[in-house]
This record gives sequence, C-alpha cells and structure tokens, in this order.
Amino acid sequence: MEAIEELAVQPCTSSLYLRPFRLSYRQNGNKKFWDFMRTHDSVSILIFNTSRQCFVVVKQFRPAVYMCEVERHHPQVLENQDKESFSSLENPLPAVVGVTYELCAGIVDKPGLSLEEIACEEVLEECGYRVSIADLRRITSYRSGVGVTGSRQTLFYAEVNDQMRTSGGGGQPEEGELIEVVEIPLGESMKFAYDETFPKTMGVIFSFMWFHNNIAPKLPKK
Repeated sequence: MEAIEELAVQPCTSSLYLRPFRLSYRQNGNKKFWDFMRTHDSVSILIFNTSRQCFVVVKQFRPAVYMCEVERHHPQVLENQDKESFSSLENPLPAVVGVTYELCAGIVDKPGLSLEEIACEEVLEECGYRVSIADLRRITSYRSGVGVTGSRQTLFYAEVNDQMRTSGGGGQPEEGELIEVVEIPLGESMKFAYDETFPKTMGVIFSFMWFHNNIAPKLPKK
C-alpha cells in the first residue's frame, strides 16, 4: 500500500468524479460568487462484528490527504498550478502520511440501485462480508465538504459475524482499489477515535460515538 513511486502533479482538465463550477448570485443586495465542485453522493457503513466484538474499518492511501501534507511541508509545491504540466515531486514524503482509516464507503453512481443496495455491494467488495438490505440500519444522512462539494453521505449500520465473511475484501483491484481491512476492538474504539496518530475521517469518530450511545448499552453484559 505504501510503495508509492514516481509522483508527479499535473492540471486536471477533465474528471469522471469532479466538475468545477462558479455560482454568481446576489445576497441581501450584494453581488457574490462562489466556486464549488460537483461530485457524487455517497454511502458509508459502520460495521460491527459480533463474533469478535470489534468494528471493521478500512485503511487506504488517499492522494488528496497526501498532497495536503506535502504542501504543508513544502508550500511552494503547487505554486505553478496554472501551467500545463508540472514536474515530478522532488524528495517526496513517505506514503504513510497519506494513509487514512475510514468507514467502508462508496460513491452513488449506479442509478438502478438503491442506497441500501450500493451499501451492501461496498461491504462485500471492501470488507468481504455478505449482508442483505435487511441487515442494514439507516443512521442518518449529512452534508460533507459544504464549502466545496456539498455532497450528501448516507450512513448505515450493519452487524456481521464471522460466518458472513465470504472473502478477504480489499476492494476491486481492476478499478485501482487497494484497501486493507482493519479491526478495532470495541474496548479500544473511543481511544482510537481520538488518537490523532491514526489519521481518520469524521465518519469514524461520529459513528463510534453513535454506537456507544445507542448500541453499546444494549449489549449483553459480560
């Protein structure tokens, strides 16, 4: 996962996932504009393995996170962003700075499938568990990246057990996915959530808190 080589940054003139726009508008009599990016909505799934009393999350390299760290250490790296081509990154940071812990998730890009059906597919592809729509509990939906994308993510909860695991997961290599499945023991989950040495999404923190408030009190006492 961390064997990242030959890094180079270049302008993005077209994308399957992002579309930049500028909205002009008048608010309280003042003329304004705002640049934003349209992207897909998404689903995410908090997975709890009841056999081993642990959360199942994923770990992967995120180029956007990596480049934020690169720019933080080398502010000049994106100065030539308007040029047609960029040179290779000199003395790149280790790839580990771009690796994050996340909930199992996926974009909503299949018009014929419901959010629940997409969530089931993602659980199987990324984490290797076969779940049905009946296994899903919808927690809530919320907006992410409100200053840039404003996309909607819908969060589900699914309980699984060892018998429901049919593969090792890991995503779809043919689509370039390289995902590591990670188990977080229930007793260590809140410590993990607030430990900044493990880069993670807000979805992980929020969903762990939701679980401890709504599910943990109903678990059988040891």
